[in-house]
Amino acid sequence: MKNNIKLLRLKIGLNQQELAKLSGVTRQTIGALENNKYNPSLLLAYKITKILKCERIEDVFIFKEGE
Repeated sequence: MKNNIKLLRLKIGLNQQELAKLSGVTRQTIGALENNKYNPSLLLAYKITKILKCERIEDVFIFKEGE
């Protein structure tokens, strides 16, 4: 699953460590998400969406069938 986390995070002026702390995960998890190496739980996806000031999970995470 692809995502726009890095772009949205930079847009609101957060670094990986700050986003990690706010969402309750490690900086390494945020790095793995940004590099499309890890798919988040629904709860984590929801938290990140709200922290990044987005309305819908689909604004942050791009789901494509078969990926």
